[in-house]
Amino acid sequence: MATHTAREIADWFLVWGEQNEAAMSNLKLQKLLYYAQGHHLGSHGVPMFDDKVEAWAHGPVVRSVYHELKKFGNADIDVDEAVAEDFDWDDYRDVEADLVRVWNTYGKYEAWALRNRTHRESPWKDTFEDGARFLVIPQDAMREFFATS
Repeated sequence: MATHTAREIADWFLVWGEQNEAAMSNLKLQKLLYYAQGHHLGSHGVPMFDDKVEAWAHGPVVRSVYHELKKFGNADIDVDEAVAEDFDWDDYRDVEADLVRVWNTYGKYEAWALRNRTHRESPWKDTFEDGARFLVIPQDAMREFFATS
């Protein structure tokens, strides 16, 4: 059982991004969630969060987080409006090193560059079917892919 929800991990990326003066759209955030989950599975064998990652047309998406933040559209997410006031860095000590590593690897890229990258990777490619909905990217596929990358 994971110790965090995808929304909690999303909040970490939003606050971290804000502190590093990096804008964050929902599209970019979704890709960071995918990479955090994938690398955690690859490194530790267990998920960082229990929420499912689905294969959507623009890459991997955690549906619940997407719907909570879709009000921002394609614009940058307003962190003050999106993140709970009681955010506490100490709540993330168990995954902090993993999250910083994902940020340092992928955070520098624009949303569409990350989208295009996920389209070249087997977890999304092997799951996505044009026109199909709610297709979950298997954790085993992510674990295998990220264990070797």
